[in-house]
Amino acid sequence: MNPFLQQLQNAGVVGAGGAGFPIYMKLDCQVDILIANGAECEPLLNKDQLLMQQDSHALIQGMAMVMEQIGAKRGIIGVKKKNSQTICALKELLPTNITILELEDTYPAGDEVELVYRATGERIPAGGLPKDIGIVVNNVESLINAYWAKQNQPVTETMVTVHGEVEHPFTARLPVGMSYADAIALAGRITCDDYVIIEGGPMMGSLTCDINKPLTKTSSGLLVLKADSRVAKIKQRSDQQVIKIARSACDQCGHCTALCPRSLLGYPIDPRKAMRVALVANEQHALAAQPCCGCNLCTMWSCPEGADPQRVCSLAKKGLGQQNLMRTPEQLQSLTQDVHPLKAFRSVATSRLMRRLEVLDYYQHPAGYLSDIPTVKRVVIPMSQHIGRPAEPIVQVGQMIEKGEMIAKPAADSLSVAMHASISGRVVSVAENITIESVNNH
Repeated sequence: MNPFLQQLQNAGVVGAGGAGFPIYMKLDCQVDILIANGAECEPLLNKDQLLMQQDSHALIQGMAMVMEQIGAKRGIIGVKKKNSQTICALKELLPTNITILELEDTYPAGDEVELVYRATGERIPAGGLPKDIGIVVNNVESLINAYWAKQNQPVTETMVTVHGEVEHPFTARLPVGMSYADAIALAGRITCDDYVIIEGGPMMGSLTCDINKPLTKTSSGLLVLKADSRVAKIKQRSDQQVIKIARSACDQCGHCTALCPRSLLGYPIDPRKAMRVALVANEQHALAAQPCCGCNLCTMWSCPEGADPQRVCSLAKKGLGQQNLMRTPEQLQSLTQDVHPLKAFRSVATSRLMRRLEVLDYYQHPAGYLSDIPTVKRVVIPMSQHIGRPAEPIVQVGQMIEKGEMIAKPAADSLSVAMHASISGRVVSVAENITIESVNNH
């Protein structure tokens, strides 16, 4: 492994915009184009915009470093054209080999496949990766973290938006391992009695009622929503409820497929057909769900009957995996068709989507940057915040450590990254998580 990739692994840099794939492995390739994903299409989230505005120099320099590593001669930053402050901050620093792609305010503009197509006119092969067509895509926070890793500053914080039923919505850099409860408390009081927390955005985020969960390197948002809100009700459905609703409500109208972003790009995904899995356990119907990316547009926007095609697709994919029936990338690619001629006319405006989600009122209260963060007294840092093997603890209970100090090393000969202390203090427990308490807490 070359020195730069080793720095990224030891600094704990992972994909901040997705499942946490270790970036050192992603950049071990040679391609033509680097795309920085700053589209941030999930409603209410504001973290990427503030990162690009405040750390614009780090982003551009991080892109330059990564482009040198992967041999890319061209860099593209995807930003929605409505984010004029971000665009202005970046334009002043752009070298000749990096440009800005101004995107329409639609969902899901930030989907990797969608972004690659809009930026280059090319499609990632079905079941394949961007590097298969000479492209690497990284979230802007990952590229900023790559720059700081080069300066020997590991990942100890994550930029998070806290929004919804809170008194003072905000976006801030918060320590990895900080509890949801402590993060939400920074927003003042919760403005409803019965609430749930959405981890991420209202479209693809997951629901939890556990306020003691810790922030991780991939945390992007905490949305406090009323327990009886539309988004919460849909996300609270059990698998059995999802199947029951599909059986009773789906009339095979086809709206889910007609508006599916991946289907419009020609990929072999057909949610309408996949919905039949709720009625008949049929392999061909299940296979129609395999290329689903989980954007949730079919459920939250398209279906007129209140069914949940995305969850049905997810269950169908799970069944395919358990039975080892997934199509190969080559089979998926052989079924790919041309881009739909009406694709450009079937985009969903984010403002209309927010109205359908019943979150538009929150948008009137921007989650501005919060710089004054009180001392965090306790963090719980999971050893597995990334795809691959968990990091291996190298500290002991009772040990005093400083913020930024490595507390767990990458697992040897495996896909893994290091973990670092996000506050200074004393180690109070070491297991699957490492708990650190500030000495000022005693």
